[in-house]
Amino acid sequence: MPLSEKQRQILAFPYTHFDALICDGAIRTGKTSLMMVAFIDWAMRNYNGHRFGICGKTVDSCVKNLIQPFRLLGWATEKYSLKWRGGSKELIVSRGTVSNTFEVFGGHDEQSYMLIQGRTLAGVLLDEVALMPRSFAEQAMARCSVDGSRLWFNCNPGPPQHWFYTEWIQRAAEHNALHLHFGLSDNPGLSESIRTRYESMYTGVFYRRYILGEWCIAEGLVYDFGEDNIIDEKPESGEFYISVDYGTMNPFSAGLWCLAGTRAIRIAEYYYSGRTQFVPKTDEEYCDEVEKLAGDRKIKRVVVDPSAASFIAALRKRGFTVIQAYNDVMDGIRRVAVYLKNGNIKIHRSCGSTISEFGLYRWDEKSSEDKVIKENDHAMDDIRYFCNTVLRHKIRHSRMEGE
Repeated sequence: MPLSEKQRQILAFPYTHFDALICDGAIRTGKTSLMMVAFIDWAMRNYNGHRFGICGKTVDSCVKNLIQPFRLLGWATEKYSLKWRGGSKELIVSRGTVSNTFEVFGGHDEQSYMLIQGRTLAGVLLDEVALMPRSFAEQAMARCSVDGSRLWFNCNPGPPQHWFYTEWIQRAAEHNALHLHFGLSDNPGLSESIRTRYESMYTGVFYRRYILGEWCIAEGLVYDFGEDNIIDEKPESGEFYISVDYGTMNPFSAGLWCLAGTRAIRIAEYYYSGRTQFVPKTDEEYCDEVEKLAGDRKIKRVVVDPSAASFIAALRKRGFTVIQAYNDVMDGIRRVAVYLKNGNIKIHRSCGSTISEFGLYRWDEKSSEDKVIKENDHAMDDIRYFCNTVLRHKIRHSRMEGE
């Protein structure tokens, strides 16, 4: 497969005078896989018996995005002997008498820096560095104390106030770093139809970051929601789910979903604000409302805000199968935006509170980070729970079957 000029520069980086490589920009540009190839090859050419770090937002994402694809790469299996130690999260790469260890780390929160503390590394690859806490990333960099060690960074853009953008991308020359900024056109392996598909998936801030490769602020309404996202018919069959954002004084929002294949319709809702009504409800009273929302339908799962422990227990006593929602806010918002764009989710016109929130849910433009204003967000939260916890697995499974 032909390589673009910028892709070739990734492979040539080990032969330059730079101490660090920064690759940022649009999605699906080949930067992640090529950096992994160049990183391993550089390490094996220059070191023997050393330890290296491979870091992602989580260990699981790192294994799926970097380790597994590399182990399936024909070039890698022909050139090296690869041994994956799942327990210790180590990839042992050997060739003849040369052998090095590549340990996987996850930098998902502010405490993660302790996981890498104390290591001595000859180099580190940080995938999705913009999603990692600064404390973790800087601890990983500080571990590279072996002579000749190099830093390898890869990410999609975030807000322009992000520490990595201000401290590394804007100051690349001060760090003796090679900065390569990628657009979709920098991957000749993408066909025109696939490129068009990706361009049509995203809207708003996600389009500007993931497709145009811009470091830009999140501003205005969170979702591009309109008449095309509203439906007047209710399906007669499918799997039924309920998603809940729990509140006592704050609003309590529950949505009833009918899921068929990869399309889900929010066919009914229950929305109650204890503060507005001046009468908070108990867990048992909310369970009554969930039962009314379900009616005589068989509910496959109820997806609930993981912090609502007592309410989850009350629902389970009523016989519901309850799962705690995956509650990553930015992942969830991005996913909801894509599903709205692609028609995977529709909102029935009777869900007035939900439709109203879509028109009010805004980014906090005063924040230096990606944050939403914590108002008019309760139906938005329960929709995010459903998409992040249930629908994404249905869509992923459908794509795997299609392949």
